[in-house]
Amino acid sequence: MAKQSRDAEFTEYVASRGGWLRKVAYLLCSDWHRADDLVQESITKLYTNWHRAGRVENRDGYARTVLVNTFLAEQRSPWWRRARTGAEVAEADVIWNHSDLDTSIDLRDALAALPPRQRATVVLRYYCDMTVDQTAHALGCSTGNVKSQTSRGLDSLRRNLSGRSVEGAQA
Repeated sequence: MAKQSRDAEFTEYVASRGGWLRKVAYLLCSDWHRADDLVQESITKLYTNWHRAGRVENRDGYARTVLVNTFLAEQRSPWWRRARTGAEVAEADVIWNHSDLDTSIDLRDALAALPPRQRATVVLRYYCDMTVDQTAHALGCSTGNVKSQTSRGLDSLRRNLSGRSVEGAQA
């Protein structure tokens, strides 16, 4: 009986939070198919450790940490080297709430250009609205590291986006 209730609880959690996990995964990897793979792998890991997730105060934080760690581990893996084709344009289900689709696409492209740790830090800090301490805990690093990664990531985003606005104005 305990396994059935555990499975039902897990199924309910994934059904209610799966869309949110997919959005976070997309912000990390900029590819909906890869985001689905990341979420699937994270959900599998979450299921095997559901007994731990049941003991934590913040299940969403636990699930997000599993997702981010899965993403970062994949980035370190030597077999994961792929060429970006440029054909990976935004799908109809835009996750940013911008009225200007071009701005939304530019922002996602600029985010995708960041190195994985900077991207993870910026997504956790500004999309997931986590504090520096929460982000450090989720990434397993120091608060100073989070601050420097965030600063570098935001600087890169600003440079990338200001370059795009100049290009757009000349077109």
